Amino acid sequence: MCGISGWVDFRSELPQHLDIVRAMTGTLACRGPDAEGMWWDRHAVLGHRRLSVIDLEGGVQPMVADASGRTLACLSFCGEVYNFRELRRELEGHGHVFRTASDTEVVLRGYLQWGERLPERLTGMFAFAVWDPDRAELLLVRDRMGVKPLYYWPTPGGVIFGSEPKAILAHPAVSRRVDADGLYEVLDMVRTPGQAVYTGMHEVRPGELLRVRAGGTTRHRYWALRSHEHTDDLDTTIATVRRLLEDAVAGQVVADVPLCTLLSGGLDSSAVTALTARALEAEGRGPVRSFAVDFAGAPERFAGDAVRASPDTPFAREMARHVGAEHTEVVIDSAELTSPAVRRAVLAATDLPPAYWGDMWPSLYLLFKAVRERSTVALSGESADELFGGYQWFRNPRALDAETFPWLTAGSARYFGGLGLLDSGLVEKLDVPGRRAARYDQALTEVPRLPGETGRARRMREVSHLNLTRFVQTLLDRKDRMSMAVGLEVRVPFCDHRLVEYVFNVPWEMKSFDGREKSLLRAATADLLPASVLGRVKTPYPATQDPAYERALRAELAEIVADPSSPVLPLLDMDRVRRCLGRSVRDVSRPYDRGGLEMALWLNEWLAGYGIDLVL
Repeated sequence: MCGISGWVDFRSELPQHLDIVRAMTGTLACRGPDAEGMWWDRHAVLGHRRLSVIDLEGGVQPMVADASGRTLACLSFCGEVYNFRELRRELEGHGHVFRTASDTEVVLRGYLQWGERLPERLTGMFAFAVWDPDRAELLLVRDRMGVKPLYYWPTPGGVIFGSEPKAILAHPAVSRRVDADGLYEVLDMVRTPGQAVYTGMHEVRPGELLRVRAGGTTRHRYWALRSHEHTDDLDTTIATVRRLLEDAVAGQVVADVPLCTLLSGGLDSSAVTALTARALEAEGRGPVRSFAVDFAGAPERFAGDAVRASPDTPFAREMARHVGAEHTEVVIDSAELTSPAVRRAVLAATDLPPAYWGDMWPSLYLLFKAVRERSTVALSGESADELFGGYQWFRNPRALDAETFPWLTAGSARYFGGLGLLDSGLVEKLDVPGRRAARYDQALTEVPRLPGETGRARRMREVSHLNLTRFVQTLLDRKDRMSMAVGLEVRVPFCDHRLVEYVFNVPWEMKSFDGREKSLLRAATADLLPASVLGRVKTPYPATQDPAYERALRAELAEIVADPSSPVLPLLDMDRVRRCLGRSVRDVSRPYDRGGLEMALWLNEWLAGYGIDLVL
């Protein structure tokens, strides 16, 4: 995994401005702690920070293909291509000669062979930039599911781009202005594909290719979910899911550095851990390493709720024993979650207020920091819920019947309720309900439907599509930013596009054939898991229940309120804030009781730390 950045300007002599791209690239040092590189031409400069994972010596970037002293193409690449060995053999058949064993060179040579059709051939997670001097053309490409980020800022003469907003913000021509559209993106639990928070900045959409030329920029979707009739019977479907998942994991254990899994003891992470253990054993690389997270004192004071019926630790331990894993438990003290150093690191990684998911951001950062001490690559069970229907809103009639995003309906919305302390006039000015409705209507226009599909089948296809294109991006972004903040590469087998394409078209009745969540996945991995894990009800990533954490948040908010220079004050309803601070803290602190606190605190830190020009 790496960080990429660059600047193309057809009106400027960019070798005179290398210091700018050097500064942009330097902001991504956490994404690529192992090496730094830069390449330039008259109108293009590409930067790169490298995290060495495959071909540690040979995969240096930016990587150039040349012939007779002439540059054919230059590539700055972030991510992993899991089918690079097969593509390499095919390219060698076309006469290409390779100098390294890296997947980067396969992407570079693949561009020379197939041009803009290259992304269609890649299986993996990636974001990359290719500069073609002969064509005077830049291509920006992002993987199908949007596992790896890629942002850009159009200019009159070209484009500025980077793996994260911070790289673009380091360019002197880029402002830190945020308008009403941008603030809405911060406040509501809805990701609008292609839209960034900063005014003038955009994000390359999943499955999208941008072509930048002197005459302008064009966009092309090379991949999107499509609907087709599913003709396999149940047994064949289960077997196909298993085969596709096995193939995805087998491709993702390729690494020249230590590798592990993230194990919660739930169905998703346990399935990935079991399949990883088998794949490593087959290659003589076992046993698998696994890591789990918990909070100090949590086993003694755990209190179940509507979404977390049981703690993870006992299940993770049993699963680790089941596969013979070298298992490590990372125990976090609640005080670490509010540590100023940790909070600064989290904000610096996100470039945005990471309010939703609350304490999960700093806890994930601390988990990944501990994992990175022993591994460079980790496999995760992320995205299985969106793919196989693991959330409660897939089965809640009120959520399914509502004309909005199902996770923002009664029963689920409170877990994403960050507006509680905001001024009602601000919420009204932003027209949160109206913007949400517009985003929802737009999302529905993108759903591919079968001819004549109606009723429940039609609605479940819509809900699946919404989860795979709008909800999952929030989770992938969180995992990318927190892992890359410590130089850890996290791979997500459930985002393999072949698996996603297949399962998306399986009828809902088959996806839920046993009346439970994720029926297909459970059936496909039943022989790999102990009975306790196989039968466990869906449980989200853990959240602290320690009231000391909530007291610390309230104390911090009280300090902000007492400081008249705090930039968040004009956005808050002070009567609500005072009532919040005056309430007693319960013996068990719930995440949904802290949403407003988290939002107010992160907004203040972001506005102050990033010097945001908020124009509403």
